[in-house]
Amino acid sequence: MIFDRNENKDVIALLGAGSMGTAIVKRIATGKKILLGDISEKNLEKVSNEFKYGGYDVETIVVNALEKDSVTAFAEKAASLGKVMYFIDTAGASPNQATPEHILNLDMVGTGYAVDAFGKVMGKGGAGLLISSQAGYMYPIPYEIELEILKTPTEKLLDLPFIKETVKNSGLAYMIAKRVNHLQAQKAAATTWRERRARINSMSPGVIVTPLAYDEFAAIGDLYQNMIDASAAMRTGTSEEIADAAAFLLGEHSTFITGTDLLIDGGVMAAIRTGQYKLGN
Repeated sequence: MIFDRNENKDVIALLGAGSMGTAIVKRIATGKKILLGDISEKNLEKVSNEFKYGGYDVETIVVNALEKDSVTAFAEKAASLGKVMYFIDTAGASPNQATPEHILNLDMVGTGYAVDAFGKVMGKGGAGLLISSQAGYMYPIPYEIELEILKTPTEKLLDLPFIKETVKNSGLAYMIAKRVNHLQAQKAAATTWRERRARINSMSPGVIVTPLAYDEFAAIGDLYQNMIDASAAMRTGTSEEIADAAAFLLGEHSTFITGTDLLIDGGVMAAIRTGQYKLGN
């Protein structure tokens, strides 16, 4: 049975087919073409079936976000399907899942590859969203270093003295990579994405319950519990709440917003900044 005979659909590309990314896509995907990219063929099949059984038009492609050529092929595949109007990047590894080197390569350099690749295929009026983290606010990078990062091509980020000298553990690597995500959105919004008349922003979720988050809870659950208890919301967030905010940033009511980050953490960073909670307790 043919569920949708419409042609020339706008394309949504999702890199990293986890629960948060799929929740975002479902909020905006009606009547559109979906391209899912993930390193796991098994996960792609599972998520693709969920979309198909929900009546969505979806295709998949295996993508290794660590490899520039693979990410470029993903962007080109998206462009071959129609006008690319939405790009969401949720690919990444958390501190207790990977080494500092892997986190920097995936969460920082890999994200840069994706921003660069989609900066060449986005349609006019399109929008992109990088899923960063509240961790991007937890280790301030000196202003002059941020300017240096903004001027550095993606392929050279790992060569920066600040990155080489500062990153000593996975937690710090994660904080720095997520702050760099904010800068990557800023840079692209002002340069390559601007040239295509497309917008790009980042979003920094706090403690959100996902299947992968349970790895973090198991490793350092007390830290997260204390963080939750100190926040104004006094609870964790959900993928659906992230999807609601993402739909706004990607949609028609935010067309004057580009190159910025939305912190959506239930008040954790407010508690840290005001001294109500000391990071690490």
